[in-house]
Amino acid sequence: MKTLRDVNVGESVTVVRLHGEGAVKRRIMDMGITKNTAVFVRKVAPLGDPIEVTVRNYELSLRKADAEMIEVEEA
Repeated sequence: MKTLRDVNVGESVTVVRLHGEGAVKRRIMDMGITKNTAVFVRKVAPLGDPIEVTVRNYELSLRKADAEMIEVEEA
């Protein structure tokens, strides 16, 4: 299983599944990250947290803990 945290800068992936429970999963979905959504990894902070991605034509910063809950596959 590959998660969004494992994706290298400059790669595009597609969301396969969201892990997590309740409010955390809802918050990720409210940010526009849902099944079959394309995600492009733009930058990763020097210490690895946060990760900046492009989703649905806008930039979004995610914590590593949140990125680990997003299962992806190569686009």
